[in-house]
Amino acid sequence: MAVASTSLLSQLSTAPNSTISSSLHFSGLRQSSSNLDQSLFHRIDSQLRLSSKKTKSCRGVITMSGSGKFFVGGNWKCNGTKESISKLVSDLNTATLEADVDVVVGPPFVYLDQVKSSLTDRIEIAAQNSWISKGGAFTGEISVEQLIDIGCKWVILGHSERRHVIGENNEFIGKKAAYALSQNVGVIACIGELLKEREEGKTFDVCFQHLKAFADAVPSWDNVVVAYEPVWAIGTGKVATPQQAQEVHAAVRDWLKNNVSAEVASKTRIIYGGSVNGSNCGELAKEEDIDGFLVGGASLKGPEFATIVNSVTSKRVDA
Repeated sequence: MAVASTSLLSQLSTAPNSTISSSLHFSGLRQSSSNLDQSLFHRIDSQLRLSSKKTKSCRGVITMSGSGKFFVGGNWKCNGTKESISKLVSDLNTATLEADVDVVVGPPFVYLDQVKSSLTDRIEIAAQNSWISKGGAFTGEISVEQLIDIGCKWVILGHSERRHVIGENNEFIGKKAAYALSQNVGVIACIGELLKEREEGKTFDVCFQHLKAFADAVPSWDNVVVAYEPVWAIGTGKVATPQQAQEVHAAVRDWLKNNVSAEVASKTRIIYGGSVNGSNCGELAKEEDIDGFLVGGASLKGPEFATIVNSVTSKRVDA
């Protein structure tokens, strides 16, 4: 079905209410900017047109703009006890998970060893933070070397709660990422705007600033997954519409192409986070530039997290 040549903002503002229920009813992105090449907006419009033409899901070939494998991470945050985590691990160990998905969970630090020793090898372990350099006299911090020692292969860095509650800035986060990568620990690099920033049309500016801090510091993007998490959607129950998420993901991929390389833009997985659950993951997963999810509350429920992992089937089309 052809789509009229209108701006993204007008497309979203006239979308059916059913499409944007339980989410914000605006795009919040500027319609023009001297900092963005007009081709970016043509590409985003093109991506939205493509997504409107997709066929129904079936067991076939996975189609994504990027070339990486679908990636789903579970951020358990500051939740859990030995008992509840044992139950969650048991549920994950018995879950049926699609084979063509990288799956990672991030327990609280004190339970990392418990989870690593009891969780199936099918799922890898991430830490929720790491220190900026080698360990030493840094009370309360966790070094990358310590994470490696207990089998962690990933670390979540730049999460909005670290930025806006703890006060970590872009440069500090970039240096953390660079050190983790230098020790061969993968980085889930979080970016995303506050509600006020979206309302002011600063979504691209904020996300690109976050990206630049990583790009200025990291030695390579080979082991980086970018997680777009609009702060207004984290733990609020408000979810970006598939179109809202797609337009930012497409912009992020274009930024990587123009500022790092076309190869990095193709290979880097860009995942979405922000009140993702078993009910909305399928529609979000259909978008071409959404390469997976970083899941908060729903990752504490084994069966629901499995549903989110298995939403990769929404990306499959006939060969």
